[in-house]
Amino acid sequence: MLDLDPGPYAAFIWPAYGLTALAFVGMIAASLNHARRWRKKAEALTKDREA
Repeated sequence: MLDLDPGPYAAFIWPAYGLTALAFVGMIAASLNHARRWRKKAEALTKDREA
């Protein structure tokens, strides 16, 4: 069904997959962190505007 045997290049391919997965996780975490910060800033600006 799936042929996941990279042959003699396994020593290069699997670490590359791992680094790619780590990069994706890091980008997702950074995006969520920035979104949280922007939401708090927007809420603070809205409160200041209403007051």
